[in-house]
Amino acid sequence: MTNELQGLLPILIPIVVLELILMIVALVKLFKHPEEVKGSMLVWALVIVFFNIIGPVAFLIFGRKR
Repeated sequence: MTNELQGLLPILIPIVVLELILMIVALVKLFKHPEEVKGSMLVWALVIVFFNIIGPVAFLIFGRKR
């Protein structure tokens, strides 16, 4: 099992890094510019945090007024 995990690490590490970057960017935009948010900030924060890659992308595309 350890060998299988080591084989997957080159694939998983970039995905995790991308996920974290998207989450941080989306949360910063959410809290830095609350006047530009469509809907509830709390709901968007939960979507961003709990729906890994899809949540931040959805917020960046649909959750902002601009």
